[in-house]
Amino acid sequence: MRKIDCRTLAETVSTLFQDACLHLPDDVLSALKRAKEQEESPVAKDILDKMLQNVDIAANEKIPLCQDTGTAVVFLEIGQDVQITGGNLEDCINEGVRQAYEKGYLRKSMVRQPFSARVNTRDNTPAVIHTDIVSGDRIKISVIPKGGGSENCSRLTVLPPAKGRQGIIDFVVSLIDESGSNPCPPIIVGLGIGGTTDKAMAMAKKALLRKVGEPNPDPEVAELEREILQRINNLGIGAMGYGGRITALAVHAETFPAHIASLPVAVNIQCWCARRKEVIL
Repeated sequence: MRKIDCRTLAETVSTLFQDACLHLPDDVLSALKRAKEQEESPVAKDILDKMLQNVDIAANEKIPLCQDTGTAVVFLEIGQDVQITGGNLEDCINEGVRQAYEKGYLRKSMVRQPFSARVNTRDNTPAVIHTDIVSGDRIKISVIPKGGGSENCSRLTVLPPAKGRQGIIDFVVSLIDESGSNPCPPIIVGLGIGGTTDKAMAMAKKALLRKVGEPNPDPEVAELEREILQRINNLGIGAMGYGGRITALAVHAETFPAHIASLPVAVNIQCWCARRKEVIL
């Protein structure tokens, strides 16, 4: 049994969130540069250029890429031969988030009693934690500082199974069209298909961890991703909603077997500032 101390876990989470808020992943940066090259609209091209300038300024001056440093979303893949020592797992993660948002001077956006008092927790906790138990003696930690604007545009539906592939396409494309500029395009679309409603939503969020444009290994799912992406980019919404060819950088779909009576479909949208970091302990 391999032991990992709670303090190590907290320090790692703190570093990941601070880094994620300052540095855009290389694959996202490359996708934005490709979008600028492919964009036909002069206005959208200029906006994409401003986004790229923003990325450089954030890295060089060590200031957040976006003022909305998000909900702290954490994905854990915990090896079954790992033991966390020195504290409770969720407490360790939340301590890391607390350190990150205080030391990194990141905006604290979480409020308790969300339907009434909405009192700020003052340290951006609690984190939203997704945990999977896997084989081995390592822990993979992936973090997403998830902005509110794009999260607000995410949706869940349960289609009649007869709607099938076309029903999924129509639902996703209609949602993006309705969302317009609100999720700060060019966006990344996470898509969860199948399972139960909660499983579909979790898959849609986890799909955002995939490198931009990396297709699903299942050829049929990969083809669905390509078609939805093409349909979205034909909407003409463009960067920040000012019109243009590139409304989405990628569509990432994950699937799971479903009940014979159900076809759950979840969409989780990520803004252009697709911040994420991961490490294996």
